[in-house]
Amino acid sequence: MTAHQTGLAARGFGSEQVRTARGMEYDAFSRVTRQLQHALSGQASPAAAAGANTRLWTILASDLAEEDNALPTQLRAGLLSLAIFSLRHGRAVMTQGASPQPLIDINLHVMKGLRGEVAA
Repeated sequence: MTAHQTGLAARGFGSEQVRTARGMEYDAFSRVTRQLQHALSGQASPAAAAGANTRLWTILASDLAEEDNALPTQLRAGLLSLAIFSLRHGRAVMTQGASPQPLIDINLHVMKGLRGEVAA
């Protein structure tokens, strides 16, 4: 199990005994994206939802930066760019009242990739 998988499971983003790493990532994105959608509709705190999104992307960015990460270099670079944007925009949601919509859009796109619905 990678540090990434352990980190996701430890934070309640899946069970490492039942799910694959890809499935755990999908579930984590699903949960956080749902929080962001609730924040967008006024049903939840935007700051709390953006904080959850920030924690998720921080875990992923840490894993992507590891030398032994098995993803292709170009995909890793693209995901790291998304992580940087997500972290910056999440801060804007938490401190400046920015819309969480861009975070929702990014997460949904990543979820489609995890399901094999879009080219990586």
